[in-house]
Amino acid sequence: MNSATLPSFWSNYYDLPLEVRQAAKKAYQLWSNNPFHPSLHFKCINRDEDIWSVRITKNYRAIGILEKDQVTWFWIGSHDKYEAFFG
Repeated sequence: MNSATLPSFWSNYYDLPLEVRQAAKKAYQLWSNNPFHPSLHFKCINRDEDIWSVRITKNYRAIGILEKDQVTWFWIGSHDKYEAFFG
């Protein structure tokens, strides 16, 4: 599976604490090798728009749109904000 990012993802990413950014890099490497690794909880959260979520840490998520074999990541942030927007 391929990956792309939107500027909104990077804007959110650089606002995160350093340890979360490091965890995001590790999660991305794992996702690159196996998107469905159990620790990532990669799942569809909106079937109509094909929006998918991946776990960065217990308290952080990244969100993207799946089109064919590519996920375009557009958001990353806390689980609380994730629940407010997507829950």
